[in-house]
Amino acid sequence: MSGHASIREVPADPNESALRAAHTPNFPHVLRELGASLFVTTYQAGKLAILREDGHGLNAHFRSFPAPMGMALNDGRLAIGTAQQVWEFVDVPAVAARLAPPGRNDACFLPRSCHVTGNIQGLEPGGRPTMAWTFQGVPGQQPIAADTQGDAFAPALLELQRLLATLPGLPQIEAVAHRVVHGGAQFRASVHVSDAVLEHLSELCSLAPLHQPHNIEGVRAFRAAFAGLPQIACFDTAFHAAMPEVASAFALPLDLQGQGIRRYGFHGLSYQYVMGRLISLSPRAQGRVLMAHLGNGASLCAALQGRSQGTTMGFSALDGLMMGTRCGALDAGVLLYLLEQGWDHDRLQDLLYKRSGLLGVSGISADMRRLRADGSAAARKAIDLFTYRVVRESGALSACVGGLDVLAFSGGIGEHDVLLREDVCERLAYLGVEVDPQRN
Repeated sequence: MSGHASIREVPADPNESALRAAHTPNFPHVLRELGASLFVTTYQAGKLAILREDGHGLNAHFRSFPAPMGMALNDGRLAIGTAQQVWEFVDVPAVAARLAPPGRNDACFLPRSCHVTGNIQGLEPGGRPTMAWTFQGVPGQQPIAADTQGDAFAPALLELQRLLATLPGLPQIEAVAHRVVHGGAQFRASVHVSDAVLEHLSELCSLAPLHQPHNIEGVRAFRAAFAGLPQIACFDTAFHAAMPEVASAFALPLDLQGQGIRRYGFHGLSYQYVMGRLISLSPRAQGRVLMAHLGNGASLCAALQGRSQGTTMGFSALDGLMMGTRCGALDAGVLLYLLEQGWDHDRLQDLLYKRSGLLGVSGISADMRRLRADGSAAARKAIDLFTYRVVRESGALSACVGGLDVLAFSGGIGEHDVLLREDVCERLAYLGVEVDPQRN
């Protein structure tokens, strides 16, 4: 916008450039007529700008935030969502009235409270349990005293309860949400967990043995530690529940399909979030979107108008792309052959879930970072096969939705592996994909 007036904030950090804003004489009039304020977050610049008409010009508030991603305003309360947490502010008119110059400040948003975020690591047998958190921008960390031979989950939740009780100004906890990998045919949306729900989810453990048992164990532990709080199960399969039947069906007899043997798809919570962010960033995201969730678990999802149209994972979390320790798509004849060679269920399960993928092909590691650093022929072979599978399945899913408008990467590998993104994009150039080396 062009105009004669400018507003300048003296930055708290002397190394930070001053933020300037200019306005036209008509802009305050627009705000006055609408009776509204203008709130703008700039994700890349990390700024929040609040502009309000005060009768003479614009009343401007500026503040830095780490990657602001959204906001909500209601009854003088402002919530800002950032990369790590949610900040909450309240408008205090009495404070605004005392600010200089008198009468020029019609609002003053002061920090009210901040949600706490964090994680607990080292809960595996023989691990060193540690709780880390961030509250009001200040990080904290403490070890958790636990019997190294026993279950560390209960002591960890006890420490979590103590932490939540000591942090000032936290809002009351209303519910606990849990990621559950498999919802089966019955659960197509988030549900309030009951004993009956847990029993049904336990029946699906064989379809996701690396995840489902631990998901259920977590729900049970939180139910015991936070008795009375609603426990909500959110399913990775739910985002794909409305896939077209042609995308979810296997070419098996109808009686087996009737038993719920179909393609469910996974990583749905990730895809749902990514899809929402894409739509908020570009109208192209309402078109043909391919999302690549690449990590120790990996899959692709094609979407139209924000809805899943196809995905690489299937009945279980084994199908599709090559993964850290899982093989991905495999000719069922290989399994029949191994059965003929005397392999039993447990040995096959261990092979497919824990000894294949990047680890099995390289013989080195399931960690892509370590394979990149290794540089050996075996590491290169594993990386090439992983990349090839991503490219091959990308082409198939893009064909199913008639082309490609948006390509998005997520997951540990998708987010951090520059070379993989570059390789994949170059091989998908025939779909119109171009990669900016600097921004990549």
